[in-house]
Amino acid sequence: MASIRRQPKAVFMAFGTKGDVYPIAAIAAAFACDQVQYHVVFVTHSAHEDIREHLSRNKVSCFSISSPPALSPCEDNNNSGCVQPSFHQEKRKYTREHRQECIVIFENIFGDVPSMEGDLVIINFFALEGWSLAELFNVCCVVAAPYVVPYSAPSSFERIFSEELPLLYSYLQAAPGDKISWKDVIHWMWPLFTEDWGTWRATELKLSPLPFTDPVTSHPLWHHRPSSPLLLYGFSKEIVECPGYWPSNVHVCGFWSIPMKWQFSCKKCAEIAVLTSSHNLKMKAEMCSAHTELQHFLYAPESLPPVFIGLSSIGSMGFMRKPWLLLHILQSVLETTNYRFILLTSGYGPLDAATRLLAAETSSHSKKSEFIKDGVSLFSGRLFCFSGSVPYKWLFPKCAAAIHHGGSGSTAAALHAGIPQDGVQEAVRMLKASIASQFSKQG
Repeated sequence: MASIRRQPKAVFMAFGTKGDVYPIAAIAAAFACDQVQYHVVFVTHSAHEDIREHLSRNKVSCFSISSPPALSPCEDNNNSGCVQPSFHQEKRKYTREHRQECIVIFENIFGDVPSMEGDLVIINFFALEGWSLAELFNVCCVVAAPYVVPYSAPSSFERIFSEELPLLYSYLQAAPGDKISWKDVIHWMWPLFTEDWGTWRATELKLSPLPFTDPVTSHPLWHHRPSSPLLLYGFSKEIVECPGYWPSNVHVCGFWSIPMKWQFSCKKCAEIAVLTSSHNLKMKAEMCSAHTELQHFLYAPESLPPVFIGLSSIGSMGFMRKPWLLLHILQSVLETTNYRFILLTSGYGPLDAATRLLAAETSSHSKKSEFIKDGVSLFSGRLFCFSGSVPYKWLFPKCAAAIHHGGSGSTAAALHAGIPQDGVQEAVRMLKASIASQFSKQG
């Protein structure tokens, strides 16, 4: 006889880079503090192990998935003569292993006793496994994301869907306003109706390949219409338009703030900064002795505030093939402006290596090109490359402007600081123009 569980469970599952995962982790921690009757669990990549300590303090249990936050399609400079798997083969392998690990974790969490009213699964857009696993264990699923859904259905999706699945299409189109409808599918659920997800649902979970259909007849479940799933967005209505064609259960909550202490790679700096900055983000904050050079750079006397450049996960995702070129472009920019720059490398190995190599090459000519704890000072001290992490909400008030990858957290921090900001797409366009100009001069 199955035992009866007395405590509801809330499982937060978030995959992707830090910008995808940390806001959901912050919600999990806040939920655990507010809803003490719940057993709260957080599931993410093992690469985000650094948040485990923060979550544990808030009594959140953590489960790790071994898959990487992002796969880079970078060229493989393999000279061993061995045949290397293609990027797509590697991706399929990681996906298969990733989904199997998700199944095992859900079995550990929900497989012991029947689900109970109040159980929740909260996923981000890169954790769609959670939707089908919640269905398998009969648990309510909620979606939470700090930005608008990052993928859209192919232009031909609706036409093909209506032709190949006319009954299911009619079922979704005819749904009442508060039930799952075609609006939910076209807004974010459409990948769940693709062959890849359908095969996994049928073979591994023994569910119907298509959501909301009978596993035997493949007909829509006309007698059962689930409510439109709650979708929480972590941005401001003042920044992003919320059109009327969005699903009925979309709620825009405003920007989600990550605890400042979580965002420092240095624990000592975090403790000091939280104490000095909790009431006034513009006051001068002392940093630990290992990072005084960063502090001196930010507060250099008789100098303009630096311009921030941060590319977040762009490097690790394979979109920066030649990091040394970025440094040379910044050197050219420095020659035409009085501003200084602070570059956060996000710990991207090739970019960190390029900064150190450049510092080594120029050290004999300049005392200002030197190695520093987690950072390198280049170009007569006018470019500071920092491989650690600091909160943007703490850093941006000390900067003149921000050039960033356009993420929700970066945008919110720049708005909060009241400084000009520019997205990487526009910055890349300008860099390309600059690169082309340099090559034409060399020719």
